[in-house]
Amino acid sequence: MIVTTTDVIQDAQIEAYMGIVTAEVVYGSNALRDFFAGIRDFLGGRSGSYERLFEKGQSRAIQKLEERAEELGADAVAGIELDTGTINVDEKGALLMITASGTALKLQN
Repeated sequence: MIVTTTDVIQDAQIEAYMGIVTAEVVYGSNALRDFFAGIRDFLGGRSGSYERLFEKGQSRAIQKLEERAEELGADAVAGIELDTGTINVDEKGALLMITASGTALKLQN
């Protein structure tokens, strides 16, 4: 499976556009991680725990995107876009959301 953020795949002929595929990954907040991130925010610096969480989430979203494209019979996903956001649950908590989308393609052999 070829996955790319570009709109074209070099040296590949597109046989069919299989449609748009999307994937979503949602993580709950973690009190301990939030506490240390708050200290980091106050003192300055990077929050390694959140960086690792987003890295893991982005990888998982792309993996799910590939799985959904394969279900359509696609060989590639082009034009991939990743987005992050939050879903506010209440005044004390939020969920982290990572989404991926792209166009599933069937390539000529």
